[in-house]
Amino acid sequence: MDGNVQAIQTPEAVDEEAIRNESEMSQVNLFNYQQNLFERICTIEALELAFKAAKRNGGAPGVDGVTLEEFESRLPEELSRLKKDLESWAYEPSPVRRVEIPKPGNAGVRLLGIPTIRDRVLHGAIKAVLEPIFEEVFSNHSYGFRPSRNQRQAVEAAQRIVQSGKEHVVDIDLSKFFDRIHHDRLIYRLGFQVQDKRVLRLIGLTLRSGIMHDGVLSVPTEGSVQGSPLSPLLSNVVLDELDQELERRGLEFCRFADDCNIFVKSQKAAERVMQTVSKFIEKKLKLVVNREKSKVALSKGVKFLGMTIIAGAIAISAKSMDRAMDKVKELTPRGTSLSIEQTIEKINGWYVGWANYYKMTQYPIQLAAIEAHLRRRLRCRIVSQQKKRRHLFDKLVKRGVPRRLAAKTAYSNDKDWALSHSRAVQQAFSNRWFIQELGQKIISDRNLPHWFSLRVYIRLT
Repeated sequence: MDGNVQAIQTPEAVDEEAIRNESEMSQVNLFNYQQNLFERICTIEALELAFKAAKRNGGAPGVDGVTLEEFESRLPEELSRLKKDLESWAYEPSPVRRVEIPKPGNAGVRLLGIPTIRDRVLHGAIKAVLEPIFEEVFSNHSYGFRPSRNQRQAVEAAQRIVQSGKEHVVDIDLSKFFDRIHHDRLIYRLGFQVQDKRVLRLIGLTLRSGIMHDGVLSVPTEGSVQGSPLSPLLSNVVLDELDQELERRGLEFCRFADDCNIFVKSQKAAERVMQTVSKFIEKKLKLVVNREKSKVALSKGVKFLGMTIIAGAIAISAKSMDRAMDKVKELTPRGTSLSIEQTIEKINGWYVGWANYYKMTQYPIQLAAIEAHLRRRLRCRIVSQQKKRRHLFDKLVKRGVPRRLAAKTAYSNDKDWALSHSRAVQQAFSNRWFIQELGQKIISDRNLPHWFSLRVYIRLT
């Protein structure tokens, strides 16, 4: 070829070169970012941002009893002292305060550890500095506690996998995951990405800070206490090794924190994956698989983040619906000093938050069922408050029910619950009355783009 003639680059070659240059630039930027990680954590700016995040999240004080408001009242002094202690290695973390939070459905308690505000600020600063490093390497199949990722994305990813034909699910439950994180192995895994040994030492100090419970201090040799801003990142570091193993095997999966579902095409394959992956988790990761809760099943029989995939569509799981019905019962007791208006306000406080999460279902009929059950419970309370049948008759007539229908209803042999579903009671205390006059919040009428018609019914297993 003539030396004066330049080789013609195809678009594909240009694209490959651009990708290679971008990758090299990313590596250079990451190398530059890795320099002086400890100093980045110790800046007043980083600590201030961490405090602001702690303030947004709220929370109770730690073992020292110092509240967010008290810490903020002397913020410059507190952050300066923390910075000085860190730089001189005089910093010593306080034990976390152990609290027990009941799990839904009377499923025991969840153990949380509440760090002091001072320690919480440091944990937040460490997380903010390390997170960009690990975001470069974390799996695309991991959705929990990561920037711009959420539960709905995880459930929709699971839906796409099921729709592709892989409807057999390996649902692995990790027993007391946060309590069993192996400290040495975690530091070892962190060391693959974090070159600054001082940061690793700092994380080691936080892991061994101890737990204060009923005045007794214990220092566990394993576990990362839930309640710290740093814990979700550390849990993802631990389970990223599982993600890598599943990817190496060519398995399709979705993971949100320690909730992981693996999808395959057959029952036999699912059973084999359950056996081999459980072995990897216990032998390599030093974690424990809960054999009683782990299972192999079709997607319609598996709950993932409160949802289930039935016939390729997303629905609220049977267990989540049952828990919601239990909550409705709790919020609408028959014997209460609260007025209907006060009860509705209390219901709205719970239901709006619950429905804003579960509206990812494609079946708005499920939300409508909760809303209708709430109204029926309240109608039943109104009926039961009428001490005599004559009082119920008068109440119905006063609310516009024809006298004949009111008498037939009030003087029937039906119990309160049956009467709450009668035509007369529903006419007297209509849906419109609950919604427009009492202010019951309704979500099922929003007609969201991903929803089926309200007439489409779903049968849960």
